[in-house]
Amino acid sequence: MIGRLQGFILEKQAPELLIDVQGVGYEVQAPLSTFAVLGTIGAPVTLYTHLAIREDAHQLYGFSDKEQRTLFRTLIKVSGVGPKLALAILSGMDVNAFASCVHSEDVKSLTRLPGVGKKTAERLIVEMKDRLKEWQAPAPLWAAADAADKQTQDQLIQEAESALIALGYKPQDASKMLISVADQCTTAEDMIRQALRNTMGGK
Repeated sequence: MIGRLQGFILEKQAPELLIDVQGVGYEVQAPLSTFAVLGTIGAPVTLYTHLAIREDAHQLYGFSDKEQRTLFRTLIKVSGVGPKLALAILSGMDVNAFASCVHSEDVKSLTRLPGVGKKTAERLIVEMKDRLKEWQAPAPLWAAADAADKQTQDQLIQEAESALIALGYKPQDASKMLISVADQCTTAEDMIRQALRNTMGGK
């Protein structure tokens, strides 16, 4: 089994690569996600590979990292999913995004992938869910940013609410006053001023 190639790029025309390894040229098929991180012709390259052996051909598939290869090997075990469709899936969606779609049963996103219809998407979710059970995709950067923003806003609301209570408003009234203005303000002081302005009819 050929599990890894290290050499230089002789030719590249998606999805096919020709890699020179010490004078031997290896023909490799790779997903677009791998092409995206490759250098130009003549550049050094390291690929993690999977060798598929059929009666009529031996075909190498190459990936920029082990995670892509692992997902490829898992995909081709699914009924009705061959190497060609597995490459298309990896070309249209990164590993973590695919794992997230499977865990959340997001059929709609999976059907946007080339060659994946509704029935195939549903089969992928059913058959891949257990296989990806330990593969928990990390939260995307935007989700982490949203969580941080929400935490900051909650702190500002608490400060503003405490101030309104100190002014004599009941806690439940102070909370209601701030709900409508929280998204429009960036400081606790702004929240308080806008809440009081709304209470006084915009005066």
